[in-house]
Amino acid sequence: MQVYLVGGAVRDALLGQTPGDRDYVVVGQTPESMLSAGFKPVGRDFPVFLHPRTGEEYALARTERKSGRGYRGFVVDADPSVTLEDDLQRRDFTINAIAQALADDGTPGALADPYGGARDLEARVLRHVGPAFVEDPLRVLRAARFMARFAPLGFTVAPETMALMREMADSGELAELVPERVWQELRRALASAEPSAFLRTLHDCGALSAVLPEVEALYGVPQRAEYHPEVDTGVHVELVCDMAAQLAPGDDLIGFAALTHDLGKARTPEHVLPKHIGHERAGLAPLRTLCDRLRVPNDHYQLAAHVCREHLNVHRFDELRAQTVVELIQRCDGFRRPDRIAQIALVCEADKRGRAGLQDVPYLPGPALRAAHAAACAVRASDLPAGLEGPAIGEALRRARIRAVAEATGKR
Repeated sequence: MQVYLVGGAVRDALLGQTPGDRDYVVVGQTPESMLSAGFKPVGRDFPVFLHPRTGEEYALARTERKSGRGYRGFVVDADPSVTLEDDLQRRDFTINAIAQALADDGTPGALADPYGGARDLEARVLRHVGPAFVEDPLRVLRAARFMARFAPLGFTVAPETMALMREMADSGELAELVPERVWQELRRALASAEPSAFLRTLHDCGALSAVLPEVEALYGVPQRAEYHPEVDTGVHVELVCDMAAQLAPGDDLIGFAALTHDLGKARTPEHVLPKHIGHERAGLAPLRTLCDRLRVPNDHYQLAAHVCREHLNVHRFDELRAQTVVELIQRCDGFRRPDRIAQIALVCEADKRGRAGLQDVPYLPGPALRAAHAAACAVRASDLPAGLEGPAIGEALRRARIRAVAEATGKR
């Protein structure tokens, strides 16, 4: 049995990073021979098996032929005559088309690199393997997501690959993508080191309008330069997403709220620009549309909606009265979900520091809001005067929380 370690595990090892899941390709075998060797079948669309001892995935070498639109429109051939080079040729990028031979005892052997993946790793270039790249529209999103991960290492997209991605965006096939797959790629990009590279790559190839039109609409929308030196709202959102990734590494929940906090600015009437009066509430409708279309989890939607509606209130925390602070916390469900206030404060910090040249400015409303929240949460119903009933309990609790916030913050 000729077994090769392939894909991300080989790529990451060559980059000096800790490899994730290990994927294997088996050459010259049939489903029957794999079963007789004790492997358990799990593949639905093509032959994939679990190793009888390790539980790792082993796939038969295969080729694919386009048979319809979308990423599912393929006919798979896993005949024993399919070579390793044939299998690697169907992969998306050269850096993912490197294989490493394994001996029977699992000892790693020589690299098989027929498409120059190691060379592109060294040059920090993301390049497609061959013309079949255009057959799977999901690869446009994968390219952008890889850039979100690898841009900090100096990676760029090869010009010829970017040209193909433009063709794919122009073809309209990205509309065939299943919403869950789009969300999966977006979620992973937001949890990466540089989410702005995901947005910028899709914007530059014309694909962002197909998958995230609400975000694409922000590019070219001006903001007041005295508050936003970067001026362009799309660029601001890129900076905010990167700042969120810096403040909360790997947290796609924070990243999604950062991505969508300013969607309302695309709806500002032209005669009002560069001001954006009322953009907080104007952003709630496009946020709901985006979340419904991509079937975004409810926790992500709820946090994003709170941030969209309240971020300017948090920014001007010093101006708020104690009663207004308690009302803000209540609107955000901060007493029932105490983690939410810290999350909102974090996204608001990313918003304020996600501005050109202002990334190192301290964000004082963040700790102030968290301190006020802690003081309000410390009030317990058991601390209230005895004998209260019904609505009187809730009113007494509200007043006690206002007093606690006033004492903690010095507010009236």
